Amino acid sequence: MSYVVIRSRQDVPRIMYFLRRHRSQAAVILDDLSVPQELPHIKPYNAIPGPKPIPILGNTWRLLPIIGQYDVSDVARLSDIIYRDYGKIARLSGLIGRPDLLFVYDADEIEKIYRQEGPTPFRPSMPCLVKYKSEIRKDFFGKLPGVVGVHGEPWREFRTKVQKPILQLKTVRKYIRPIETVTGDFIRRMEEMMDENKDMPSDFDNEIHKWALECIGVVSLDARLGCLDPNLSLNSEPQRIINAAKYALRNIAILELKFPFWRYFPTTIWKNYVKNMDYFVKICTKYVDEAMERLQKKKITPDSDLSLIERILANEPNKKTAYVLALDLILVGIDTISMAVCSILYQLATRPEQQRKMYEELRQLMPDPNTPLTTKLLDEMVFVKAFVKEVLRMYSTVIGNGRTLQHDTIIRGYHVPKGVQVVFPTLVTGQMEEYVSKSNEFLPERWMKNSDENYSIHPFASLPYGHGARMCLGRRFADLEIQILLAKLIRSYNIEYHHQPLEYKVTFMYAPHGEMKLRMMKRLD
Repeated sequence: MSYVVIRSRQDVPRIMYFLRRHRSQAAVILDDLSVPQELPHIKPYNAIPGPKPIPILGNTWRLLPIIGQYDVSDVARLSDIIYRDYGKIARLSGLIGRPDLLFVYDADEIEKIYRQEGPTPFRPSMPCLVKYKSEIRKDFFGKLPGVVGVHGEPWREFRTKVQKPILQLKTVRKYIRPIETVTGDFIRRMEEMMDENKDMPSDFDNEIHKWALECIGVVSLDARLGCLDPNLSLNSEPQRIINAAKYALRNIAILELKFPFWRYFPTTIWKNYVKNMDYFVKICTKYVDEAMERLQKKKITPDSDLSLIERILANEPNKKTAYVLALDLILVGIDTISMAVCSILYQLATRPEQQRKMYEELRQLMPDPNTPLTTKLLDEMVFVKAFVKEVLRMYSTVIGNGRTLQHDTIIRGYHVPKGVQVVFPTLVTGQMEEYVSKSNEFLPERWMKNSDENYSIHPFASLPYGHGARMCLGRRFADLEIQILLAKLIRSYNIEYHHQPLEYKVTFMYAPHGEMKLRMMKRLD
């Protein structure tokens, strides 16, 4: 993939020649220039189609209750409506208190934008989290703002400190046994929760949140949090952590897309947001301090024998690095992983033939259901991994990715100024026939190298974890936790669903909405 930068009008003849030869492969950046008259085929930004703003209220009125055209709580449907109404590029301008949103549904253009970004790409920020970290709790975060809601050099410096231990396969593989232990406890808890029909309770999604938090606690805090205790009270620490994460994440759309009153005075929703974030900081500080005490009592040991949090504490002079990393992993990990698992289990329960294929693969690899999991076994679970990828293609938990442009850029023939937030709705592009063959069919086999049929899929059509330098930092742990749960659960149980079909909706994640009354039937072999 190539891209060119226009920095002066003297460059235009060369660029014109380049465009004629390579236009379909080239991304163009205009370095703070207006569109040169010598490039007449480049259309101005205001020519991009999209909902027309009205005086004073702009397009913000479309997101308001009662009078609004769009439901801010269903961003997935909004992304699909905009594509159907305006095509492969559309802008939503006139949003009070925030930059324009530019929706791009062209996988080739998405690839160009990703490939032209430098070492510090700007992902559309969470203004509420930025305000919390940089203003409300500047005393705590200081020069260590973390990786979520942070951009530029501060983001790069922090990520450099933590990415090696968290992305190394040998570090991830050390957690196979601890996560398997947590998952075994969770399955026993599921057995206790069954009703007379073997159905899970109506709030089973909250139980999945507890499993996800227990796994994340093992990884990011080096501790068992007690989330799977059957007598857990509503005011218990684990449940309060889950509630805080849900509140902080599920109100982001309201804080950021509706009129941002919270920027000017402390609204109720903003005060509750700060309260929940403060609780996160308190919990992370408590458990990291305990990990530090354990580390100090250990004899000198190589990095390979240390946990993730111990490696960071041993190699970073400021232990706040560990505080902030743990905060970010928990904040984005609980809802992301738990909602993905809800979706995957629901799809398994409603696709018996696909579940049978998964079970047969697992039975072949693990004749004894109690076989301890190993790296080798997990690597050989080809269909398990393919099924997860296909669920995330058709029902992507994260409905889209995006970037804030750092340069004026040409996108689909339009001159787009820097500062615009470009949105890549992967939930839509992942189901477009021109990028994914048989896109309307659920076919895990499309992800398997030894498939009998040659399926095609554009590499930038479905990106549930993002791409490039800002790809999800905890993706390997997320994959590991999901794969271990499926291996242990489906090897021993057939999962069924015998109630009204669930609709997919967006809270913060895109997932089945309603009572997850999955039925667990013990397998006989």
